[in-house]
Amino acid sequence: MKRRVAVTGLGAVTPIGNTVPEFWEGIKEGKVGIGEITRFDTSDYKVKLAAEVKGFNAKEHMDVKAAKRMEPFSQYAVAAAKEAFQDAGLDMEKEDAYRAGVIVGSGIGSLETVEREYTKIQTKGPGKVHPLMVPLMISNMAAGNISIQLGLKGKCTNVVTACASGTNSIGDAFRAIQYGDADVMLAGGCESCICPTGVAGFTGLTALSTSEDPMRASIPFDRERNGFVLGEGAGVVVLEELEHAKARGAKIYAELIGYGATGDAYHITSPAEDGAGAAMAMKLAMEEGGVSPEQVDYINAHGTSTHHNDLFETRAIHMAFGDAAENVMINSTKSMIGHLLGAAGGVEFIVCAKSIQEGFVHQTVGSKEADPEECDLNYMFHKPAEKEIRYCLTNSLGFGGHNATLLLKKYEG
Repeated sequence: MKRRVAVTGLGAVTPIGNTVPEFWEGIKEGKVGIGEITRFDTSDYKVKLAAEVKGFNAKEHMDVKAAKRMEPFSQYAVAAAKEAFQDAGLDMEKEDAYRAGVIVGSGIGSLETVEREYTKIQTKGPGKVHPLMVPLMISNMAAGNISIQLGLKGKCTNVVTACASGTNSIGDAFRAIQYGDADVMLAGGCESCICPTGVAGFTGLTALSTSEDPMRASIPFDRERNGFVLGEGAGVVVLEELEHAKARGAKIYAELIGYGATGDAYHITSPAEDGAGAAMAMKLAMEEGGVSPEQVDYINAHGTSTHHNDLFETRAIHMAFGDAAENVMINSTKSMIGHLLGAAGGVEFIVCAKSIQEGFVHQTVGSKEADPEECDLNYMFHKPAEKEIRYCLTNSLGFGGHNATLLLKKYEG
């Protein structure tokens, strides 16, 4: 028998708020965290906009020595994890440390470290490279640093599946609890690569929006969409075996009841054109949760604002939901915060948990007119909705053909 899994803590660092309350208030207000890139001079770049984290001070979340041994992606992850841990009311003196673990992924790790240290090699020689270059750079250090900061000695891994990293990380943590490997898991994703190499690399793929209007740059499912907006941040949640959570009187945001993961086996950057892989991920999540398409109230779509993703994800929803696709509410959080890459799934999972808790589904901000080329569903353009949400899906689709879907349910005892 698989054990039941509750969501008991939430933590976020995002372009519209560096705590969950700030972030969620921004979501309800339809706040857009996209603006001109401030990290470097973009004079020679086609892309001028990004969704940067603002006002973050690592020293408010850890001591100075620890902060210096982390790059921003790890700092964001630790800050989000500490918020989630505190929100859940966990006390490690009352927990078996070997039954509490971490799975937090980053799609890239630290490109800034690579840029900075390679410049040193070229200008000053290899002897000037920072002695901590490798641990600063590698993507697993977000999970490692969280474990160290919070004293979690159980399973500690990271999942790297590009833009699906956060969702796969939560899915793998879900499995660890279901099958008895852990009682408590901190899971999610983080990313920070708004830097010359990151922007140039994604621009070279023609993946980024070249719009200079922050309100019309990340416009998922819109007929004028022309690429995603690079974002950064972290989203980390506490998952807990249900009886364990109940025994300590934890508040429960939602129950996680389904996880689907598939591979397109199609193309290194484009989703499968018929949407079959993403459709199967959704079907698997619904099958595990014992839920029919007609019961799903809301889908937090991957919705990147690229031509291919939004078209093919729409086809996937049609394939997975059949006639029920016409009635489900669909939105894209990326319309407000851009695409957080490996962090996207963690932050969007938090949106789903809060939507269930408060009965609120946000607008896809900035999008005005759906693409007539098959984008024919209810993408929540123009206004949000207040409605009880009993079941919702969240999708993440990553370069390499990685598809991941999680199914959340309103907790009813």
